[in-house]
Amino acid sequence: MVVIRLARGGAKKRPFYQVVVADQRRARDGRYIENIGFFNPLAKESEEAVRLNMEAYNAWIAKGAQPSDRVASLAKAYNKSTAQTEATA
Repeated sequence: MVVIRLARGGAKKRPFYQVVVADQRRARDGRYIENIGFFNPLAKESEEAVRLNMEAYNAWIAKGAQPSDRVASLAKAYNKSTAQTEATA
């Protein structure tokens, strides 16, 4: 099964995650099909914490990919924040 999940990167005690589409049987940080964004849990106020390619995300969901719980919540929050940004701009 194809899943959308977080692949950990960064340094020790400084995690940085790539949002990737991968086969479920692959290792967490192993080979992936497509990189569709990133998540920085330690981002400061002025830094971008999440970026997702929502077109690619929705396309993979339509193809049957299953997002992890964390990725689903990140996508929902990112969608809400971009909608607010577009409404104010």
